[in-house]
Amino acid sequence: MPVLSASPHDVMRRALSKFDTTMVLRVVDALQLQGAKLTAAVSVPLRSLQKKRDVTAFAAGAPIDAVSGLLELLAMDPLEKVIAALGDHAETPTYEQLTAALATLRGATLSDDEIVAVLAFAIGNEFPAAPHCRQILGEDETLSLPELEITIGRASLLSPKAIDESVREQRRLRREEEKARKAAHAVRVKTERPSPKEKSEKKKPPTTPSRSPATTVAPLRVVRRAVQLTPAEAAIYDVAHALAGSVVTTEVPFDNVDPVVPEQQSKIRPAVVVAASDEGLLVRGIYSNPSPTRVVFSPWRRMGLDHVSYLDVARSAVRDGAEVTRLGVLSDEEWNALL
Repeated sequence: MPVLSASPHDVMRRALSKFDTTMVLRVVDALQLQGAKLTAAVSVPLRSLQKKRDVTAFAAGAPIDAVSGLLELLAMDPLEKVIAALGDHAETPTYEQLTAALATLRGATLSDDEIVAVLAFAIGNEFPAAPHCRQILGEDETLSLPELEITIGRASLLSPKAIDESVREQRRLRREEEKARKAAHAVRVKTERPSPKEKSEKKKPPTTPSRSPATTVAPLRVVRRAVQLTPAEAAIYDVAHALAGSVVTTEVPFDNVDPVVPEQQSKIRPAVVVAASDEGLLVRGIYSNPSPTRVVFSPWRRMGLDHVSYLDVARSAVRDGAEVTRLGVLSDEEWNALL
């Protein structure tokens, strides 16, 4: 399929299959996936890629969140160099400005694979310059993307659908939770049931027929998981504050300086309040784009957000006096699943 008409997701998958395998696996091997707060749809395919070493199979069959996250890692450094070369035109470059910037970087500074990574990432995330990126990929034979047979979600009567590893992992977790619930129920019933000795002591000829009341089992109560703060955070913020667990919109500071607008140091965005005090809030920002450090923010629709959103693992300090609008409160189940 020509790159001009291919979907953004297909472009990202085909670009990943074009890259030098050694370069891709070097980035994948550097990932610390054990204990990372990633969704199963991202972490399970990446762990599988670390073991099986098949980049083409990963590009064709992994969930798009995993493909997009890996492509972002590959495109991050080259993209910064392209932005620097574009200068004041970085936000909305023309076709001529973009091709000129790539020409100055190509060879000595950026490899062809790195240029493809930048162009495919811009197309996949629908940057303003995405049409120019498609045109460049379609015109330059050296940068052209290979055809790729997408295998995810494909099945027939003759070729049964393979179960995605992320789905398999989610099913396993659900089975373990169900076993834990049944075990807790069995323990409660056993403790409430009288022992054989107690039964024999209480056994007397009944004077009138009577019925023993039915045993009632209290529903399982979900306990909100405690948040572990660093010593510096614990000295300022309180995890038991009334705002903890709330979803708000407020001015969240940037982790790094924006090279396009360096004077802008924060942005109004939704966030989850982890802890709070009179000195401000400790929050985790909610973003519209996925990344390896973000998980899907499942209650986005209930909180009034207009599209699928992602909760970042990084915590940010919001100064006292910043404007805060409360959108809602996470349930204990949502809190435990996200934090």
